[in-house]
Amino acid sequence: MHLNNARLNRVETNLSDITSTGEKRLLVASGRAHPQLAIDVAAALGTDLLPTDARTFANGELYVRYDDSVRGADVFVIQSHSAPINEWLMEQLIMVDALKRASAKRITVVAPFYPYARQDKKGRGREPISARLVADLFKAAGADRIMSVDLHAAQIQGFFDGPVDHLFAMPVLLAHMRTALDPSMLTVVSPDMGRVRVADIWSDKLGVPLAIIHKRRDPLVPNQVSVHEIVGDVSGRVCLLVDDLIDTGRTIVAASEALKKAGALSVVVAATHAVFSDPASEILQSDFIDSVVVTDTLPLPVEKRFDKLTILPIAPLIARAIHEVFEDGSVTSMFDGDA
Repeated sequence: MHLNNARLNRVETNLSDITSTGEKRLLVASGRAHPQLAIDVAAALGTDLLPTDARTFANGELYVRYDDSVRGADVFVIQSHSAPINEWLMEQLIMVDALKRASAKRITVVAPFYPYARQDKKGRGREPISARLVADLFKAAGADRIMSVDLHAAQIQGFFDGPVDHLFAMPVLLAHMRTALDPSMLTVVSPDMGRVRVADIWSDKLGVPLAIIHKRRDPLVPNQVSVHEIVGDVSGRVCLLVDDLIDTGRTIVAASEALKKAGALSVVVAATHAVFSDPASEILQSDFIDSVVVTDTLPLPVEKRFDKLTILPIAPLIARAIHEVFEDGSVTSMFDGDA
């Protein structure tokens, strides 16, 4: 009888150990594209980044190894896909693969700026749908979930066979605009027909009128746009141009020029992703644009910054979403009534 009680006590002790060691663990790993964003996200979550050994060999091959155990952990892999985009995409895929092979319980790809998002459909024959290919690559590498901010096209959510958390930077940008601009003078402007729905939400949230710019783009000439007409009254108004990203800036500058020529008092540009491919930083300083407001989903080196530019932090939004996912909460509830 005494022997049986001793065995029972040992079993209870072992079960207690299993319970304590089986608690959920949240880990945040970062690629090398935008480490400051990952540091800010980890700080907002009250944790440290997972120690990672990432290297690029002489022939360009990438190598990643985690210095701590990730077994049974809920890991969020943050990578911003700036130039060179293919290198950072490959690095994130390798990071996911390393986590899968190290027995992480759940792997979430956090890609604030989704790579190849503008290649979301076939516009002409014999074209790829590269945004779908990227989703397939993440899945093949071992990702269970994807988290991104302001996808260029909402249907990208359907490309991944698993949960996709589509975050919106609008609350971050709106909070700034409400303090910086006078709503009585404000008109929200969509730079093209594809952004009308988003611009309409902006106008509803701010309680201001909406205008739309109709443009045409030559499919054979990249990064070239011609503005045709403005639908809505912008004369004597402060125009807020809203878009998901700014690449070379030519579309935004052309739209701003059209607005100023139509009598706009000033033009403020708001965008989530500052891609800023050359010569964006130069042409965005145009006299047709009074200020540019972006978030830091992508890294912006000092040489690409200018006096008219305001950069808002996106880390608190991403950190809150990560917390909701980790705690099995609702990411959607973050935006109910706010976006």
